[in-house]
Amino acid sequence: MELRVLQYFLAAAREENITKAAALLHITQPTLSRQLMQMEEHFGRSGRCAHNYSKETVCTE
Repeated sequence: MELRVLQYFLAAAREENITKAAALLHITQPTLSRQLMQMEEHFGRSGRCAHNYSKETVCTE
């Protein structure tokens, strides 16, 4: 797990919006979503962010 991916997670949680977080990080939204999904898989989906199609992100646990 790279520190960069944890920074992505924090940005998404802080912004509560994948698109805004991606813009803040200067990456594309699909890249950010993919990185977050990989991180969730790495940690067994514990404390995950629920992504929905309204582009709002809600972190659980």
